[in-house]
This record gives sequence, structure tokens and C-alpha cells, in this order.
Amino acid sequence: MVMVSQGRLRAAFARRLSEMYGQEVPAYRTLVAVSQKVNDGVLRRAGADAERLGSIERVTAERHGAIRVGTPAELRQVARIFGALGMRPVGFYDLREAAASAVPVVSTAFRPVAADELAGDPFRVFTSMLTPADPRFFDPDLRERLDRFLAARRLFPPELLELADRAGRERELPREQAERFTQLAVQAFALGREPIDQAWYETLEQVSAVAADIGGVTSTHINHLTPRVLDIDELYARMTERGITMIDQIQGPPRWSGPDVLLRQTSFRALAEPRALRRPDGGLTTGSLRVRFGEVEARGIALTRTGRERYDDLQARADAHTADRTALWDREFPATERDLALERLAYFTYRTVPDRPRDGRRPGTGLADLIDHGWVRAEPIVYEDFLPRSAAGIFQSNLTGQGVRDDSRAAADYDSDWLSGAIGAEVLDPFTLYESQQRRSLEDAARALGLPEIT
Repeated sequence: MVMVSQGRLRAAFARRLSEMYGQEVPAYRTLVAVSQKVNDGVLRRAGADAERLGSIERVTAERHGAIRVGTPAELRQVARIFGALGMRPVGFYDLREAAASAVPVVSTAFRPVAADELAGDPFRVFTSMLTPADPRFFDPDLRERLDRFLAARRLFPPELLELADRAGRERELPREQAERFTQLAVQAFALGREPIDQAWYETLEQVSAVAADIGGVTSTHINHLTPRVLDIDELYARMTERGITMIDQIQGPPRWSGPDVLLRQTSFRALAEPRALRRPDGGLTTGSLRVRFGEVEARGIALTRTGRERYDDLQARADAHTADRTALWDREFPATERDLALERLAYFTYRTVPDRPRDGRRPGTGLADLIDHGWVRAEPIVYEDFLPRSAAGIFQSNLTGQGVRDDSRAAADYDSDWLSGAIGAEVLDPFTLYESQQRRSLEDAARALGLPEIT
């Protein structure tokens, strides 16, 4: 019997999902094609340096998707499906606080966590859940109606969930069942065709277009599928030249003279897609909704907690004083990987250098000495996660309106512990994952060099 591992199942699902989304949103195919041309150009210009943050095979295959659900029960089912693919929830993102407009969701990202799995196929899905309990968005009557609506729908067929549980438990599936699982999973995230209750959808849309997209329909769907590009500024220019309307800016750190860090994202604006609407009198009409868009991302080096504090501070100062972000970064953020490593601002994997010239020196225990004298090589760890402000910026740039948020009311409490309980599995801390990877590499390097530790 031919068995399909979780890694192969994840790769097959990502590939089939991309094919489906390309059929539904043709502009996505354009985005992928332009991304590949940009990547080819960077590879020709930069050579091996272009693969400093992942092989070109990884970058070409890499995708992240985004979905939205309404309840903890639906989120638990999503966790079962992605668990079948070897993907775990990583990070807690509160988009309610990160957006100027009404985005009543909290989110996590399901992704692989092992370094070899990430190097092979780092498919990830940014997953948001509606927050009906937050009175800033939903009054008691609307919350009750919303809860009833969400409780009555079924997003995923039992057969899909049963196959997901087997794959999660056994970490593989027989080939025929793997094919069936992939087919059902892709279908579950396709755009629904059932007529939408126009009055109900519009009621939620007055609160938030995101709330309407989640709670105003009887299914879920991929909102965007994101390829990775090596030069996002070049991609932005090329898409604009093709007459595709992009959002106003690239989200995340500015383009600057130093190495790429964290995550930069942009997208084309959500497209008006025809949908069947059911009028209050029961008749059907055709309308259009803007819920899906094309996002692209450029990934950089993962920052440590201290590095992330420095990043957040620079972003806040640039906002407060309308400062030139690039100039601020060039002035106040280390511009080399070496300095990022020595100031403990970014994460690296440290490997001993087997062909170091013999000069009679003994290795010291200090990281600076080991790097500068060629004992160890620092290889940057790719940032695999997301930025709340950037995610919210993408969300709100594609909304039909600002929505309503009553800040005179106290926010409902949602945090990482609450989300872990809702999912039924621990939401992992991304910093802890990066720190563990870096620490293991330092311990291995120290052992190989005969040192008690590397400081």
C-alpha cells in the first residue's frame, strides 16, 4: 500500500488550492507569473545571495493562504484539517486593536514548525475568527442573531474531518484516501455558490465588511493566496504597469540599505465578483461582493524580542512625526547581518566552518570572535510568521467601508491562552520556536569546537 506523508499531503493540498484559486481569481495567476519573473531576475542579478533566505525552489513553491471562521467550534475543525497536514497554530494576532477600521477578529497561523518541514514546503494559513462577544462591534441582539446563524451552518463534511483525524493521528494516509482528503479540503475552501441573504449580509456589513464575509454566508473560503517574491518593490511596479490597481503602500518595514527583516506585504484591491443574493421577498438577484484579493509577500530575517521592540519603536516614531521611514531605519537599525547577530536583534543558525584556514589560533567563547575569525558561520532564520499591523492594513485596505466600533464600551478579553482553549491545542509562541532553533545550533557549534558554551 502506497502511503502519503503529511509533508507530501501538505504540498499536494497547497498545489491544488493554488490551481483552484487561479481558476476562480484569474488575477492571481497574473500575480504568480509576475512574481516568478521578478524572482528569476533577482536570481540572475544576485546569484547565491538571492537564496540567502531560502532556496529558489522553496520560494517558488511557497504560499500562504487566509481563511475566516465564526466560532471556536469551527476553529477546532480547521485545526483538525490543518493538523492532518502537519501544521500547528503559531502566534496570536489581535486585529481588533491593530486596525483603524472595524476588523472584529482574532487570528493565528497554522504552519509547520520543524526546520526541515519549513525548508521543504512552508505552506501556512492565516486563520481569523470572529469575535461576537466584543460589545464594541455587536450589541446583544445582533450577537444573539449572529450566534444562531453560525451555530446552524456546517462548513466541513464529516468525511473530511474523519480523514483529517486519521492523518493527524497516523501522520500519513493511504494514497486513495489522501487524494479524497485533498479533494474534499480544496472544495471546502472554494467560494460558496449558495444564495446569500441580502438583508442579513448588509446588516453585518454596517458593522464590518469582515464580519459580513464571515457571518453573512453559509460557507468559508480562501480570501487570498499569497506567493513569495524576492523584490516586492519591483513586483509592485510591474503589477501597476499592467494596469492592476494595487493598494496604496507596501505594508511592513521600509525598503532600506540593510538586510530584509520580518515581512513586507502588498496586494491588489479586492475584485467585484458576482454573487447570487436572496431579497427579503424571497426572490433572487445578482449582486457583487468584494471579499477576495491578491496578496504577495517578501520575507526577511526573524527578529528577536529585542529586535521586534526596536522595530515597533521605529514604526511608532515614524507615524508620530511623519518621518522618513527609510532614513530612520538607515540611521538607527544595524545594517549588517553581523551586527544584527552580535546585538542579539535577529535570529540565526550557527554552523561551524569545516574548511577554516589553519592559523594556530584556538577558538574563543565569544560569538564576535568566532564569527570574525571564521570559526562559525551565521545563517539567517527566515521569519515564518505575520505582523498584526500589516495584516490589519491589508484587511482594511480591501474593505468596502470603515464599519462601526464603539470605543466607549470595554473590549472583550481574547488572548493567546483563550485561543489555545478554543482550539483545544496550544498556540505556540513564534519567538520560542526561533529561540530554540538558534540555541540548539549554538550548543551544537560549541560541542563541535570543544567549548563549554558560546557567549
